[in-house]
Amino acid sequence: MVWDYSFERECVELKRLAPAGYHIGLHIKDTTPLHRLLDYPASWVAHYTAQAYALRDPVVAWGLSEVGCLRWSAITLPDPFDILGQARAHGLVYGATVSTGPLDARTIGRVARPDRELTDEELAQAEVLITDLHRRLMPPRPLTPAQVEALRLIAKGYRYADAADALQISQSALKARITAARQHLRARTTAEAIQRAASYDLI
Repeated sequence: MVWDYSFERECVELKRLAPAGYHIGLHIKDTTPLHRLLDYPASWVAHYTAQAYALRDPVVAWGLSEVGCLRWSAITLPDPFDILGQARAHGLVYGATVSTGPLDARTIGRVARPDRELTDEELAQAEVLITDLHRRLMPPRPLTPAQVEALRLIAKGYRYADAADALQISQSALKARITAARQHLRARTTAEAIQRAASYDLI
């Protein structure tokens, strides 16, 4: 899912800190991030995905169990698949993980360099950037019951006139509810609002 935000500044800063690439999963729920910023080498992404390493990666395991930031070289969790060793072959030689947020909406960011360890200052900058992204992309507050009813009917395929009849309100009142829901979810269209509301379990 993509929000109507520009990440240009953050991406430039992350690339400066992590010339080998970065991968940030924001607000991870049921192993799936609501948002993702990915700039790892395509060859590594393809291999990592094909091998289903996300659930075996010690870097991810650390991020799920701890909050803070840590260089990969300091992670002591087992790596039986040698994922970190394989990552080095794709240019991700040195790196760090930043983990923030509650366990049911954890954000895990990974940044990598090919040439040297990140300095303490660079670690701190990465932590600030990723924590700021986590806060900016916080899932929205619940919709009102009236907005939920309206979106649910439209999602079921009701036309506006039929949905208004079902709710015993005017079409203009229905449109007002839909418009308010779209604005709340920062969606450009009703279809996008329905998709976002469903992604956040709001309807």
